[in-house]
Amino acid sequence: MLCSISLKAMSRIAVCISFAAALCGCGGAQASRASQPVDEFVEQGTFSGDSAYAYVARQVEFGPRVPGSAAHAACVDWLTATLKRLGADTVSVSDGTAVRWDGETVPVRNIFARVNPGAPVRLLLVSHYDSRPWADQDPDPDRRNEPISGADDGASGVGVILEVVRNLAANPAAVGVDVLFTDAEDSGAPQGVTNPSGNDGWCLGAKYFAENLPYATAADLPRYGILLDMVGAPGARFMQEYFSANEARRATARVWGTAARMGLADKFPAVTSGAITDDHLPLIAAGIPTTDIIHTSSATSTGFNPAWHTHADDMGNIDPTTLSTVGRVVLNTIYTEQP
Repeated sequence: MLCSISLKAMSRIAVCISFAAALCGCGGAQASRASQPVDEFVEQGTFSGDSAYAYVARQVEFGPRVPGSAAHAACVDWLTATLKRLGADTVSVSDGTAVRWDGETVPVRNIFARVNPGAPVRLLLVSHYDSRPWADQDPDPDRRNEPISGADDGASGVGVILEVVRNLAANPAAVGVDVLFTDAEDSGAPQGVTNPSGNDGWCLGAKYFAENLPYATAADLPRYGILLDMVGAPGARFMQEYFSANEARRATARVWGTAARMGLADKFPAVTSGAITDDHLPLIAAGIPTTDIIHTSSATSTGFNPAWHTHADDMGNIDPTTLSTVGRVVLNTIYTEQP
């Protein structure tokens, strides 16, 4: 049975896909399994959910990371310094601009880094680090014009990737990894706002990156990308987003196949969910097939975590166990990728 759900904003619905699996809570700490591995899969790396949690908390401490704000600038400085400290190479920040849904020109500062830069075969890890300028889903109408903390929607994916980078720098994989922290992902039009220009304002940083790729030729493009968006909430599960399952099949098969081999198929069920407008779409269009690890829910009217785009998206909305589950799957997907 098809069900109509709202994903990433009411204006961002693309396709309605049936949710075929019920959502349930996330299992215990790093070594916990809700089900036994189907083979003798041996995990690599020492991913720490507590470390990823600390990276998330540090971002939130800056305040809302709205493009152009002082908190945003301080976070950029911290992220670039942290990537270098963790062992990433060629860390750079783009200084571009984009036009928002309301016609306002906003700065776009994507952060790009490389791990194991000499490896010819590369993967791309992506997360946005900006936070929503408007709490348009908040139950308090008087606070809907205030920016949100964006602990899950923004900081969680970055926190996981930083901990992945720490592991890869200490124990390199057979392939190289590029890291992209996108800006201005979450500056789309608030719910209920009509925009006659047709510019919805989402994913501006990813669009800027796709238009200014740091790769000389098509042969230099990453083999595939993995996008992390809203990967920290308690009880989160991650179905296969529609565009990911259809336009980034190899990446999706690798991530969800790794999760299954690790005994984590209950957290990463091989079920297709709805289509979502997210940073993976500009990357797919640019020739980098990218899968989206994103928490969706059939239990809410928005299709997302109840804290989505509200002031409740703070550190109380982050669970180190969920961060660890996602991070371990991503890390072992990378470690088992062959050149």
